[in-house]
Amino acid sequence: LSRDFLPRGSGIVTRRPLILQLIFSKTEYAEFLHCKSKKFTDFDEVRQEIEAETDRVTGTNKGISPVPINLRVYSPHVLNLTLIDLPGITKVPVGDQPQDIEFQIRDMILQFISRESSLILAVTPANMDLANSDALKMAKEVDPQGLRTIGVITKLDLMDEGTDARDVLENKLLPLRRGYIGVVNRSQKDIDGKKDIRAALAAERKFFLSHPAYRHMAERMGTPHLQRVLNQQLTNHIRETLPSLRSKLQSQLLSLEKEVEEYKNFRPDDPTRKTKALLQMVQQFGVDFEKRIEGSGDQVDTLELSGGARINRIFHERFPFELVKMEFDEKDLRREISYAIKNIHGVRQTGLFTPDLAFEAIVKKQVVKLKEPCLKCVDLVIQELINTVRQCTSKLGSYPRLREETERIVTTHIREREGKTKDQILLLIDIELSYINTNHEDFIGFANAQQRNTQTNKKRAIPNQVIRRGWLTINNISIMKGGSKEYWFVLTAESLSWYKDEEEKEKKYMLPLDNLKIRDVEKGFMSNKHVFAIFNTEQRNVYKDLRQIELACDSQEDVDSWKASFLRAGVYPEKDQTESEDGAQENTFSMDPQLERQVETIRNLVDSYVAIINKSIRDLMPKTIMHLMINNTKDFIHSELLAYLYSSADQGSLMEESAEQAQRRDEMLRMYHALKEALGIIGDISTSTVSTPVPPPVDDTWLQ
Repeated sequence: LSRDFLPRGSGIVTRRPLILQLIFSKTEYAEFLHCKSKKFTDFDEVRQEIEAETDRVTGTNKGISPVPINLRVYSPHVLNLTLIDLPGITKVPVGDQPQDIEFQIRDMILQFISRESSLILAVTPANMDLANSDALKMAKEVDPQGLRTIGVITKLDLMDEGTDARDVLENKLLPLRRGYIGVVNRSQKDIDGKKDIRAALAAERKFFLSHPAYRHMAERMGTPHLQRVLNQQLTNHIRETLPSLRSKLQSQLLSLEKEVEEYKNFRPDDPTRKTKALLQMVQQFGVDFEKRIEGSGDQVDTLELSGGARINRIFHERFPFELVKMEFDEKDLRREISYAIKNIHGVRQTGLFTPDLAFEAIVKKQVVKLKEPCLKCVDLVIQELINTVRQCTSKLGSYPRLREETERIVTTHIREREGKTKDQILLLIDIELSYINTNHEDFIGFANAQQRNTQTNKKRAIPNQVIRRGWLTINNISIMKGGSKEYWFVLTAESLSWYKDEEEKEKKYMLPLDNLKIRDVEKGFMSNKHVFAIFNTEQRNVYKDLRQIELACDSQEDVDSWKASFLRAGVYPEKDQTESEDGAQENTFSMDPQLERQVETIRNLVDSYVAIINKSIRDLMPKTIMHLMINNTKDFIHSELLAYLYSSADQGSLMEESAEQAQRRDEMLRMYHALKEALGIIGDISTSTVSTPVPPPVDDTWLQ
C-alpha cells in the first residue's frame, strides 16, 4: 500500500480486530464503516481515527474488545485483498485489562482463524524461539493439515551477530506445509524519524540481497513477495469457487425469471392491467380459502393445523368435551329429582307411582344447559374462519386497500351469518324441548330403568384398545427426585402407561383409569407449557407420593386433544365445586326407600334420554354450522365478493400499489440485471488463470 496508517507503539497497540479491505481503484482514499459518508485522503487522519475508535469502545487504559473496526482502502497500488489485524497474545494484564486477558484474546483470534476461507499469517519474531510460537500453535489447532498457514518471520535484522534464520526460511529446521517468508519492517526509530515506506521496502530488498545467508533466496523473501503469495492464494480460491458461484447465480436468475416477466413491460397506470390483476386476486383468494377449509394436497402447512383441520378439531374434540363438561353432578341431580317428585305430590304423601312430570322437568333443565357449549362452538368456528380469511388475504399485501376491503367485506358477512347460525342452533334446542319423545328406539323406557344400574349405562371402549400415544411431560416431580421429565404415554381404555421412549420397551408405570378425573391447572409463571392434571376421586395417591400428576403439552390444542382422548377412555373432567356449605349439608338428607327407588328410576331415564339428545346435537351441530356459515361464506366469496368490492370503492384506489411493492419491484429488476451482468463477467474470465498446486504435507510434529 506504501502508506503508513496503522498505529504503532510499545505494549499492546491493536486492541480491537481491524478488518482491512484493500480494493483496487484509480483514486486513493479510505473510508470507515462507522462513518461511511466521510472519505479520508490523509492517512495520518486514518491512524488517528483508528486510535479514537479503539478508545471509544475499549477506553484509554489498554482495554480490549472483540468488536471489529472495518476499514476500506481504495488505491491503484493494491491487490484486492481482505486482511484482518488481530491483537497479539498478552500473558500479563496491564491497565484496565481483565485477569483472563490471555484467554479473551485467544478466543477472539480463534473466532477469526477458524473460518475455512481464511488464510492464517502466523507472525513470529526471528529473535524468539520458534518452537514456542503461540501464533503457530494456535494455527495448528484450527488448521492441522497446514493448508491455510503461512509462517512470517520478522526482525531478521535484529538477530544476534553470527546467527541467522536460514534453516527456518528454507523450511528445513521447523517445517510448515506452506513454508516461511521473511520480512524486515521499519524500527521504532525509523517510524519516529518518519522514514518513508518506499524507502523501507528498498532497504528491505537491499538487506536480503546483501546478506550472505539470505542472498540465494532473496526473490522469495520480503513484503512484495508476501503480497504476491497472498494474491495467488486469492486467485486459487476464486478459481475453486467459480463453478459453484456460477451455478448459484444461474439458479437465482431462474427463480427471478418468472416474477420479472410480469414487470418487464410494467405500466403502473394501465387500467386493463389493474382489472386483470383485481379479477385474478379475488379468484385466487376464493381458491385459497376453499383449499384451507376443504384441505388440499398442494402447499400443505406442516408446522401447525390451519383452517378446515382446526374446525374439524373443534367439531369432534373440543365440542364433545364441552358437552361432557356439562354432565350433571350426581348428588345435585339426585337432590333435584327428589325435590321435583316431592313438589309434584305436594301436600300428599309420596305416591306409589313414579311421576312422568318429574322426568320431563329434569330433562328440560338438562337440555337447556346445552345452549352454552353450542354457542361457544359457533364462536370458536367463527374465530377460525376469520383467521383463515386473514391468512388468505396476506397474498393481497401488495395492494393494502384491496386487502383491507376484502377482509372487511368477508368478515362482515361471517358476522351476519353468525346471528342466523346461532338462531338456528337455539331453534334446534327449543325443538328438543318442545316434545320429549319417550318412544325413541334408543330410550330405555320405564320398565328397564327400574332394573338398570347407573354404572352399566357407561359404555367403555374395548379393554385393550389403544386410544392415543404421544409425548407428555410430568410437570410436578420435585427437583430432588429428578425434576419434570418427558415420557412416551400410551392411553388405552383401561390404563395410562408411560415409557422412557417411543420404542415402548422400558415401562416406567401403569396407572389404572378407575376413579380418575381430569382437572385444569393454571399455566406456571414464565412457563410456555400448557398443563392439565389427573387425580383420584377417592383421595388416593395417583403416582408414588403424588395426589395428582400434572401433564404438560406444548400447546393448548394438544391439551384439548388429550382431554378428548381421556373422555373416550371414560376419564371425565372434574366438576366446579361452587356449592355453599349450606348446600353441602343439605346433600346429606335422608330419603325413604320408596322415594329412593323413584329417584333411581328417573335418574336412569334422564341419563338415557340426555344421551340421545347429546348424540343428536353432536351430529347436527357440525352440519348446521357447515351449511349456514362455512358453505355459505364460500359461495359468497365466489359469487358476490367482486360485486361488493366494486361497489365499495373505485378500481383505481383498490389497486393502488403499496410503497413496499413498488420498491420490491425495482429491487427485483435491479437484482435481475446485476445477476445477468455477474454471469457475463464470470463467462469472460479466462479459465486458464495460473494457479499453484497445494504443497505436499511436511512433518510438523514439532508443533505438538
